[in-house]
Amino acid sequence: MQLETITPADLAWQTQALCAQTGADFFFPEPGSSVREAKRICGMCEMRSACLDYALDNDERFGVWGGLSEKERLALRRTSP
Repeated sequence: MQLETITPADLAWQTQALCAQTGADFFFPEPGSSVREAKRICGMCEMRSACLDYALDNDERFGVWGGLSEKERLALRRTSP
């Protein structure tokens, strides 16, 4: 599997992402709800790395992006140089 580098300005990956075919409910659950199903879907998505890059570059604070929850992305930001 070859991953392509996608810049934040290129949002074409969003139409190819599995979440676009699934609906936002899994990816933006109510506070305290499980994100297990969203992470499962992300795990199968070829656009996962582009999605995570986008979320980190744009400081997305809500929902599951690139297979990571808000807390996981925050922890990743804190450990990144």
